Amino acid sequence: MKPLSSLRIVEFDGLGPVTFLGMVLADLGADVVRLTRSDSAGAAVFTEVGGAILHRGRPAVPVDLKDAGDRSRVLDLVAHCDGLIEGFRPGVMERLGLGPDICLDRQPALVFARVTGWGQTGPLATAVGHDINYLALSGALSTFGEADRPARPPLNLVGDYAGGALMGAIGLLSGILQARTTGKGAVVDIAMTDGVALMTALFHALKARGLWTDQRDANLLDGSTPFYRCYRCRDGGEVAVGALEPRFYAALLSGLELTADDAPQYDRGRWPEITDRFAATFATRDRDDWASRFEGTEACVTPVLTLSEAVSNAHNRARGTFLPAGAPASSPVFDGVRPCGDTAIPPALDVGEALRRWAGATPAP
Repeated sequence: MKPLSSLRIVEFDGLGPVTFLGMVLADLGADVVRLTRSDSAGAAVFTEVGGAILHRGRPAVPVDLKDAGDRSRVLDLVAHCDGLIEGFRPGVMERLGLGPDICLDRQPALVFARVTGWGQTGPLATAVGHDINYLALSGALSTFGEADRPARPPLNLVGDYAGGALMGAIGLLSGILQARTTGKGAVVDIAMTDGVALMTALFHALKARGLWTDQRDANLLDGSTPFYRCYRCRDGGEVAVGALEPRFYAALLSGLELTADDAPQYDRGRWPEITDRFAATFATRDRDDWASRFEGTEACVTPVLTLSEAVSNAHNRARGTFLPAGAPASSPVFDGVRPCGDTAIPPALDVGEALRRWAGATPAP
């Protein structure tokens, strides 16, 4: 039994957080049907972006949401599910005749999860945007990068996936837990700007105590200190240094053959000098030489692996972090077992087949 094996979810195919959210739920055992566009052009866009990894674990069910018959069958599906996830702009589902009021009328215990960048309300609710824009408005983007250069986005990991998909998973599952107690569903408004803003809680707390400034590249965790940043090595590889605590910093200095007098940890005035000294030292050896030198110590020094290298890393192999084909495995681990063991995409279903399966005529695969 997988943790979410009792759940049935309707996913309206999309880009970014909705696709990732659908994958996470399916990985954990939810019975997810992914409603895709029935026209080949639209379907091709989403297939190309999501591929075999992001679309794993759930069948595609092509539908034409402008067709009254298909919309009716979608509502029949909704009547048999616990949750619905969609990522359209506010008002789109309502114009299709599939808004929360209509869906909740068919399934009163439904949790209707809406994942957008700006949220369902506010002046920007209907505006276009992408991950980088949501990061910008939340304040988080201002913290990434070097002081003398424009901010740089951390891929779409923080906005789309953390602020959108994973906050969406929390909201959806919380709503389902509540519905199972009360019998009453809910509309969950998941805005990436809200989710990312929530994740900056620590830095707002530090700022309130005078321990964080709005200046980029000038704070403890943003790469400005010599003991919490990355360094280039002789072969062009890099190492990540996270020696925050004095004990760990002492181990770092030992590995670099330096003393506390050479590089006092909290003498801010000397940080530029110490950074240069560390950089010059790391440049004398190859990345993997440094990794071996610090292995087994408390210096918190690790090699910066590429995506390809991460798949073959010994620790990741031992944990099964990646599947044999190289795709990321599901997370977290339950009783020593990862719920998702492959990246298979079940055969596509037509909407009638999906409905018969959920209605009990055909057992779930």
